[in-house]
Amino acid sequence: MILDKALEFDQIKEIWKGLALTEAAGSQIDETSFLLSELELRKALKDTSDAKQLIEQLGMPPLQNVTEIKEIVEIAGKGDCLTPYQLEKVGMALNAVKRLKDYLERGKMYENPLAFYEENLECADELREEIARQIRNEHVDDYASKELASLRMQIEKKTEEMKQRAEQIMRSNKDAMADSFTTYRNGRICLPVKKDCKHRIPGSVIDKSSTGNTFFVEPVGVANIYEEISILKIAEENEVYRILYTLTAMVAEAGIYMEENIRIMEKLDFIFSKGKLSLDLRANEPVITTERAIRLKNARHPLMDRTVCVPLQFEMGKDTRGIVITGPNTGGKTVAMKTIMLNCLMAQCGLHVTSEEAEICMNSNYLCDIGDGQNLSENLSTFSAHIKNVLEVLSEVNKDSLVIMDELGSGTDPAEGMGIAVAILEELRKSGCNFIVTTHYPEVKDYAEKTEGIINARMTFNKDSLEPTYQMIIGEAGESCAFYIADRLGMPEYMLKVAIEAAYGKETAEAFSSQNGNKVRKKATGSIRKRKVSAQKTELLQEYNIGDSVMIYPDRKIGIVCEKVNDKGVLRVQVKGKKIWINRKRVKLHVAASELYPEDYDFSIIFESVEHRKIRHDMGRKYTQDIISYEED
Repeated sequence: MILDKALEFDQIKEIWKGLALTEAAGSQIDETSFLLSELELRKALKDTSDAKQLIEQLGMPPLQNVTEIKEIVEIAGKGDCLTPYQLEKVGMALNAVKRLKDYLERGKMYENPLAFYEENLECADELREEIARQIRNEHVDDYASKELASLRMQIEKKTEEMKQRAEQIMRSNKDAMADSFTTYRNGRICLPVKKDCKHRIPGSVIDKSSTGNTFFVEPVGVANIYEEISILKIAEENEVYRILYTLTAMVAEAGIYMEENIRIMEKLDFIFSKGKLSLDLRANEPVITTERAIRLKNARHPLMDRTVCVPLQFEMGKDTRGIVITGPNTGGKTVAMKTIMLNCLMAQCGLHVTSEEAEICMNSNYLCDIGDGQNLSENLSTFSAHIKNVLEVLSEVNKDSLVIMDELGSGTDPAEGMGIAVAILEELRKSGCNFIVTTHYPEVKDYAEKTEGIINARMTFNKDSLEPTYQMIIGEAGESCAFYIADRLGMPEYMLKVAIEAAYGKETAEAFSSQNGNKVRKKATGSIRKRKVSAQKTELLQEYNIGDSVMIYPDRKIGIVCEKVNDKGVLRVQVKGKKIWINRKRVKLHVAASELYPEDYDFSIIFESVEHRKIRHDMGRKYTQDIISYEED
């Protein structure tokens, strides 16, 4: 449910569900919603209180998950044979029923109404005792019947006789054996006989080794005993099935009682889970009233740590249908609203509330608008989401509703937001519902003060420690404390005066005095350092020109630059008719090209052969199949 998530009631349900043992109770918890029948609600709350009382007086009830038992009883009812495992589960369930019956019987001394469910439980003592006697460790016990005990004893005796016979034959024919011990092949006891000696041992070859040198032979005498054992095992199996079918028939016969036991255990599991939750949350039974009034004493949010949660005092009566809460951000306004609605919702679901005392009216529905609701996939802004939720609330609200709305009119232009907030409050007032809203608009506070049936409330704030105290005072309007907090945190006076003038006018701003100076305290920050890549590249490219005479170190050879420095700092130099690549750091300018050659000098005369120059000349004036080949040095 969306309401459950918005109020965090789904988290309370998860805690509650963890206290239940049966799947049926868990499903019922998932589907739990507020009750609209006063009679049903009072009964549900009484059950919770009775369960809590029994747990306090007698400890936790001996309940267990009986979901599997339902399926087992259905199988027995169809006439199928139950397995020892299934019968043992039935026995465990009947033991649990007996323990629960005893538990409830002891509860009668306290005249607790839940204790009288004991009369609806049937232990089926005969079935429980027969299962305990005949089934053990998921097997039919040896002594389940005299016949079974006799058969298993004979099987054990014959098995031992078969082993002794095999060992005797092995000792008598040691030289024919490939090994000194017997082995089992396909469930039969065999002797490992050498290939050449297999005819010395009368019997059947059951298997042979991977090499073919050893044959596994079952001697005739051993085979005869094995056949006797097989006949005994068939008789044993028939006796086991007879016992299982007899017990299955007894389970089927007790099916009606078993189903009733399961129903009662699931019902009690749900009721006791409410009592366990009350103890875990240290909750109390609320008083349900037919008046449109809510009163909470020392209420707290059920999910908050009890050691740090500040108790809330809240009251709204017949003449006060709406409360407008104001105060600073993080002052606890939203938590206060959720605490109120959660306690009311829990009470109407038949649960105890986390309040020392509580008087709560029933509500026809619970409506809320909490959170910004922003949804990018649906293209909803915060304001759009709020308005969408508000319109949905207004379409469902009636005089018996409880409504909470957070940050009314927020998310848009303040003046327009204020107007919308007032319009929403007026519509809620007309509906006659109980409502609690939070706001920062001073005009909304004024509206609440002047309008009958609506009052202001504020969340208190410690101006010395700059911390909220999470206390609600009903009947007084709060202030946001934004300027005060900003002043205490060091905002300069000139900035505060600009803000106050914009909000309340020039006179108010001039009257304001701050302890802070008129400068924003600047902190040292890092600076961006730009890489001088372009300048460096330009320097490298312009350092040497084609035709420059350079000296190459460390050999101190003279060469001529034939290609300029590239971006890796490497240039090409012709030395004694060879062109080589060399790092610029190993080169020093000897004579500049401008001093050696006239302007527009054709350097191909120096760097290319006569043949290459002739081909290049032909390429410039006609088509030729000749190519210029450059040999890399």
